[in-house]
Amino acid sequence: MNLLKKPLMAAMLGVSTLGLSVAAPSATQATSSVPIDVWALRDVVNAVQISPDGQHLLVHINPSREGEYLLQIYKTSDLSTPYRTLNADPMEIISAQWVSPNVIVGNAWEIKRETVRRQEDDTRNYATYFYNLERNKFSQVDGNLAVINTLPDEPDEVLVAAAESVADLGVDPFAAFRPRSFYRLNLKTGSQSLVMRGTSKYGNIIFDNKGNPRFAIGQESDFTVRTYYRKPGDGSWTQFGTVYDQNDHENLYRFLAGFQGLAHIDPENPNLGYMIEARNGADKASLWEFNFETGEYGREVFSAPDADVMSIGTHSIPGRDTLAYAQYPGAKWERHWFDAEEQALYEALEQQIPYAHQINISSRSYDGRTMVVSNRGPKDPGSFWLVKDGQLAKLGSRNPLLNQEALADVEYIRYPARDGMMIPGYVTKPQGEGPFPLIVLPHGGPHVTEVISYDEWGQLLASAGYMVLQPQYRMTVGWGKAHFDGGYGEHGGKMQDDKDDGALYLVEQGLVDPDRIAMFGWSYGGYAALVSLSREPQIYQCAIAGAAVADPAKTYRLGAGRAGRIPKALNDWAERRGTIGINPIQEVSKVNIPLLMVHPEDDSRVLYYHFEDYKKAFEAAGKTGEFVTLEDADHFYRTLMYTHQQQFYTKMLDYLANDCGPGGL
Repeated sequence: MNLLKKPLMAAMLGVSTLGLSVAAPSATQATSSVPIDVWALRDVVNAVQISPDGQHLLVHINPSREGEYLLQIYKTSDLSTPYRTLNADPMEIISAQWVSPNVIVGNAWEIKRETVRRQEDDTRNYATYFYNLERNKFSQVDGNLAVINTLPDEPDEVLVAAAESVADLGVDPFAAFRPRSFYRLNLKTGSQSLVMRGTSKYGNIIFDNKGNPRFAIGQESDFTVRTYYRKPGDGSWTQFGTVYDQNDHENLYRFLAGFQGLAHIDPENPNLGYMIEARNGADKASLWEFNFETGEYGREVFSAPDADVMSIGTHSIPGRDTLAYAQYPGAKWERHWFDAEEQALYEALEQQIPYAHQINISSRSYDGRTMVVSNRGPKDPGSFWLVKDGQLAKLGSRNPLLNQEALADVEYIRYPARDGMMIPGYVTKPQGEGPFPLIVLPHGGPHVTEVISYDEWGQLLASAGYMVLQPQYRMTVGWGKAHFDGGYGEHGGKMQDDKDDGALYLVEQGLVDPDRIAMFGWSYGGYAALVSLSREPQIYQCAIAGAAVADPAKTYRLGAGRAGRIPKALNDWAERRGTIGINPIQEVSKVNIPLLMVHPEDDSRVLYYHFEDYKKAFEAAGKTGEFVTLEDADHFYRTLMYTHQQQFYTKMLDYLANDCGPGGL
């Protein structure tokens, strides 16, 4: 395809294409070179998708600072004004996707309760809707459902199942075994017909594009995990592969990381599948062929030298579904290509989209001539582009008020920990010449994957003159089993050393002032910030702990510790997070630097008692700190409204500038 760097039509230029009306920012409230009001925006354009026939665009959009998301539909022949604008009042639309040329399916939520009653409780109710464009009819479907397969050969039906609220967060080791029921949803009537009920033995089922169940993973009463497959048309399951014991610590990485297993079924050969597995004693997972006819593995298709293969991508034309690439972490989500046509298309897009970093073709028409492309990276908070008949035009941005040229570069590094383990990391570089003040920003989880992308916190801090280090400390997922296992029982120990060693490495490189270092983290990262308060020798001037796990021992007692019978390895892992190593609430007497602690009032992941209990113990010990509650906010970024972020960002930058150590950082 010949992509031309010129607009489809004059009306498509810039953000005004999609009718955005975002209030101008007020004056800067803190030391950032960009007004806080700009950073505090919820994503203005959250998603854009082309209909399969290429005739319409759906745009998930928040047109005002404190407003709610709407669904706008445009005709691709006229993008000057929305063809339809939809809301789900009194609920808010949180997702939308085309499932046929005329039907959109998505989810909505609304706050229904004032308090979080237990771990992983939610103050919101959820609903599923489908919208028929031709009839202009908006209907609610019973249950909170997720589309599993659009069934390309059956335009009036899709395959759905109960939505997994936390599976995408990479922190629920039982998600793969939680039984789900699967239904065909009729897009004309909204009726559902049961296809299959999941059981504990066949808990998580993968279907092919014909709607046939092909792969299942299940848990037995003795906590062994088995995998099963079916050939097309079969009525029963056949067990294959290794039986994994959840009582065995050697299998923790597999279950906690959650990415190993069936990745794809070949649409042209239903007996050929692709598995992501660490086989034959390998430290890192790679991509393997699997023969459904014989139940045996074939050749190793691809392995990455320094990381796990974590996913695959398919051809961007809907319904074609052939294997296009394998994906693994590095400086970004790196891709090993199998499809030369797709590779050439992506490379052409990378050449023409400004500040191209992580390019994705998020949707494409059946004929391939029209597509929506997204980009996200250090200098792009997330942009959306339309390609139509070989021409390229920008549709909008997640944050159109940011000056992309002023955003900071991010570098991928690997540095040695004190015991010799090599730790990946990402360094955001502010404008000017070093040595800089440094913020160590560990990710949450801790068993999640982080690669260079657009990081709002990192960019906010860099705009205020701080270098930012995001260490991929041991237990971070994607760097192999040894890297993960190195963090076992090391909360507050070697996992904490990895963070300090990254800061000291940057000092040795002459990039960082050793007397101007602070730590800021959220969730597990908040736990790490609390641990940093009493480190000896102390390298930090202050710490900022957001949504922090302040008393992991109490969390263990209220969770895994009283949950009844769970696998030994998972229980031991949870216990070591809570009762072995550093428990911050027991360390308040040793705190030797100032603290800013911020917590969402309705946090469903790290309950609010962490904040209340720690504040009480901290003040009783006579330590110096400030404590801020984000009212009506939950743990996750998507629940933080404009007012929450404005409050938090203003306080954080002011604290760093004025109260972090002697005279501020």
